[in-house]
Amino acid sequence: MTTSAATDPAGLAEKLIAGLGGGLPPRLGVAVSGGGDSMALLSLLSGLFRAAGSHLEVVTVDHGLRAEAAVEADFVARHAAALGLAHETLRWRDWDGQGNLQDAARQARYRLMADWAKRRQLPCVALGHTADDQAETVLMRLARRAGVDGLSAMAPQSTRHDIQWLRPLLAVRRDTLRDYLRESRVEWIDDPSNDDLHYSRIRARQCLAGLAPLGIDAETLAEVAENMASVRAALDHQTDRAASEILRIEAGAVVARAEAFFAEPVEIRRRLILRALGWISGSRYTPRRNPVAALIAGLAQGQGATLDGCQVLLRRGEIWVFREYNAVREHVVPADHIWDTRWRATTKAAAPAGAELRVLGPEGLAQCPAWRETGRPRAVLLSTPSVWQGDRLLAAPLAGLDEKWHVQLERDAGWLKTAPLSH
Repeated sequence: MTTSAATDPAGLAEKLIAGLGGGLPPRLGVAVSGGGDSMALLSLLSGLFRAAGSHLEVVTVDHGLRAEAAVEADFVARHAAALGLAHETLRWRDWDGQGNLQDAARQARYRLMADWAKRRQLPCVALGHTADDQAETVLMRLARRAGVDGLSAMAPQSTRHDIQWLRPLLAVRRDTLRDYLRESRVEWIDDPSNDDLHYSRIRARQCLAGLAPLGIDAETLAEVAENMASVRAALDHQTDRAASEILRIEAGAVVARAEAFFAEPVEIRRRLILRALGWISGSRYTPRRNPVAALIAGLAQGQGATLDGCQVLLRRGEIWVFREYNAVREHVVPADHIWDTRWRATTKAAAPAGAELRVLGPEGLAQCPAWRETGRPRAVLLSTPSVWQGDRLLAAPLAGLDEKWHVQLERDAGWLKTAPLSH
């Protein structure tokens, strides 16, 4: 097995560097499954990094779902060793048989690789997605009636779990990489699931061949994704502008001036609501378009709603988006722990034994005589964090009962960085 590329007739090295943003990062991880795409990526990167004197490491994730996975991981390990590169196999054994297996495996894969990259001090990880993967993704999202964000498909660079993920081969066809591997005499392993029609991606792959006579091929769909990504960037810019002008954060809620909110175009309104919901709930996935549209239409009529573990209401010319009380009513943690993934309580005095962070709720709010002086809606305060010792309320800083305690947000709202912030 040859360990480096002998030829590069398609100029893949140049395309890869362009896909990396024009240069090689000093330290990079590369995810390799043993398939043709990732093996080509590894072969190309190893040559470039060796010439540049940069640091490259290899990782493989064994999901434990196929007997062949361990053999494939060993294959990658041996190839990496022949290239003089450090390699590690990460194993996922947490599948409980519930929910969407493909999604669970994907989420686990990113989480495991991110932990590995942080441990190895690798700020970014390269993935072997190609123009064909991009086209298949666009086709699948078309079937789901996706909007601009969905049709933007995979970004060349993205951030997840505080690691930057790079896809430098999005402009390269899968067949071109196979030709490169054959010319370079680099072996790879074909995953038998690539022919399994139970998977929507494989069905999309087969459909692409039939669409080619209409001019709908991988290059066309990849260009559509690029165009949509440009539109998405423009929409995000406008949403940033709107957020800085009409939103503020108060008591962990996102508050918008209603008149200014409804003066924005429909899509900007939708994006503002989605950002607020996602920041408050911490959900990985955004709600579907129709429920969000119904929520906004209801607000225009003065009607509140709940969605994605959040509550939305219109009060005195302002739209409040905040945590739904029922979503956190059972959540209890020690006073020095993070509550609802985004709140931390602190005190200058020693915390009493058994002190806990809980939702304030109706019983707690009844013990806060000055809550109306805060100017915050009762429904908002019900779902805010408070400090308890057994059945005794020690403090509810956001409802005017501080008793030397303070609560602060731990989750940064970077998209609201120019908006006024009030705890």
